[in-house]
Amino acid sequence: MTARTPTGGPLPMGPLDWGTLVLLSVLWGGSFFFAKVAVSELPPLVLVLVRVALAAVLLLGVLAVSGGLKRVPMRLLGAFLVMGLLNNVIPFSLIFWAQTSIPSGLASILNATTPLFTVLVAHAFTRDEKLSVGRLIGVLAGFAGVAVMIGPGLLEDLGTHLPAQLACLGAALSYGLSSVYGRRFRGLPPMLTAASQLAASTVLLAPVVAVLHPPATLAWPSMPVVAAVVALAAASTAFAYILFFRILGRNGATNISLVTLLVPVSAILLGAVVLGEALEAREFAGFGLIAFGLAAIDGRPARFIAQRVGTGFSPR
Repeated sequence: MTARTPTGGPLPMGPLDWGTLVLLSVLWGGSFFFAKVAVSELPPLVLVLVRVALAAVLLLGVLAVSGGLKRVPMRLLGAFLVMGLLNNVIPFSLIFWAQTSIPSGLASILNATTPLFTVLVAHAFTRDEKLSVGRLIGVLAGFAGVAVMIGPGLLEDLGTHLPAQLACLGAALSYGLSSVYGRRFRGLPPMLTAASQLAASTVLLAPVVAVLHPPATLAWPSMPVVAAVVALAAASTAFAYILFFRILGRNGATNISLVTLLVPVSAILLGAVVLGEALEAREFAGFGLIAFGLAAIDGRPARFIAQRVGTGFSPR
């Protein structure tokens, strides 16, 4: 069973949890790039189906070899279908469709509203993840940091291609709902939950795609697109969802949603480290705002200061 606090609530984020969240942000940061490459040749719904189906096959294969498939609770099959709809089918379809007309950077900014939707949904539907002033300030500061870091150029596109931008916000809301709904799986092994919801997503999507995009009408994609799809399925979906459900089970819906604030940070830092791209002052300012936001949501710095103020800053 997943560890919980004595009251049954989510555990505070520890160093390993933060490290896992950062790794997840790197994997999902790459997904925007891979998707942008893939939608140049594949219809969005086809890409979603291939992504979830390939990832499901990978994880189910590992579970079959390890004997983990024997532990699938039949009573949760309906719940996996709902989770697949909220966490994969709806948001993936909306984001991939939106990326046919708006830049990946703008899509990632809009996706960074996920924590805001999540804290509101969690406040409405949970007992142990209620909205606090610190959480709200943290989410707003983090979102502001993402906008500052990516720069005013992309923000000038706000208001154009409005349906695509609303689609990204709809995806963020769906992610928020799925993070709260997924709390019901927190006693299951993360790989089993990831594989089950991906398999459920495949079942939901396959008949729709078969009708809208019959295989005979599709051309075989180029090798760069094939490589992007494989990376999207294996790294940014199969492995990423194992990490996702681990954090969700231990640390709750609000904390897992913070990954969307870190995704642009990971993308920019990877560009600096791997490609030698220069970091600008606004990016450092954005990093600072995001760090402040994460600290405010985590709450421990504020509690530490309050304890020191209350005890006269005693070293004990």
